[in-house]
Amino acid sequence: MTDRPLLPPDRARAIVERFPSASVLVVGDVMLDHFVVGPVNRISPEAPVPIVEHDHDVYRAGGAANVAHNVRALGAGAGLVGVVGADQAAADLARELDRAGISSAGLVTDSARRTTTKLRIVTNRNQQVARIDYETDEEIAGDIEKAVRENSRRLAATARVVVVSDYLKGTVTRAVVGDLVAMCGDRHLPIVVDPKIPHIDYYRGATVVTPNHHEAEVASHIRVRSDGDAERAARVFRERAGCAHVLITRGERGMSLLEEDASTHLPSVAREVAGVTGAGDTVVATLALALAAGASLAEAAALANHAAGVVVAKFGAATVSAGELLNAIERDDSARHQ
Repeated sequence: MTDRPLLPPDRARAIVERFPSASVLVVGDVMLDHFVVGPVNRISPEAPVPIVEHDHDVYRAGGAANVAHNVRALGAGAGLVGVVGADQAAADLARELDRAGISSAGLVTDSARRTTTKLRIVTNRNQQVARIDYETDEEIAGDIEKAVRENSRRLAATARVVVVSDYLKGTVTRAVVGDLVAMCGDRHLPIVVDPKIPHIDYYRGATVVTPNHHEAEVASHIRVRSDGDAERAARVFRERAGCAHVLITRGERGMSLLEEDASTHLPSVAREVAGVTGAGDTVVATLALALAAGASLAEAAALANHAAGVVVAKFGAATVSAGELLNAIERDDSARHQ
């Protein structure tokens, strides 16, 4: 495995300047991130746990909706297809999407399901005390699956790249992905998948799949401790998934990209880490958008790597702007030439 030069700032700028004319369709498991925030001044007398005094609530689009939000934050158009329940969480999510400039028209309502919600109790110093998950994770079927497939076909008609954001919450079925792969094949569009290992055989025909290093280890039965391990794991993963390329995200060790016959390691560029919640959403959003803007896969991976370095310095499922992304690349380039 060999290192390639980092993406030059002038080339990065040329790609990012094309973001506003690009569009991405995100299909997958949408969710609502709900944070209950307050100070901690004492421990409960009932049990050895902190008492969080409620101060305020924060709501954010999560899961596949966070991928779409990241696309919009980078200046591009984002279509979104997913499934929600007929509940307050769905209304809260729709409100957050509207604030981000994302249409909720592609969302399918299933009154028999809950809207997936992650409720986190957090101190005002951004320390997480507890998390409560509300979800229905059975795979969609019947009229709901039909509606998801119809919405995907309709919105894919104007997209330049498609993202499948799989959180194992039921939206991503074999038929849904099969439709998308066929449509992208017909139109010669890239399809990027943020995977879950139980669905690895759903992704056959995808352009690039982006497992994290734990997922790559599980799928390949190879411990990923070095760049060489990552390359071997990526080759096994590619064979199992039946995809064209693999990008393994490795946290503080950066990323490893396996293309057809070339392997590239991208060292981490993160300067500080406040949390990794939603970082994978930022990676897949930036990767897909860069491809839509005409970047090579290696260039898209380099942009995604820098985007991840920015977003992990933020709390919760956050986003990165085009300006922040370019500033990070220019700062890193300057540091390399000092």
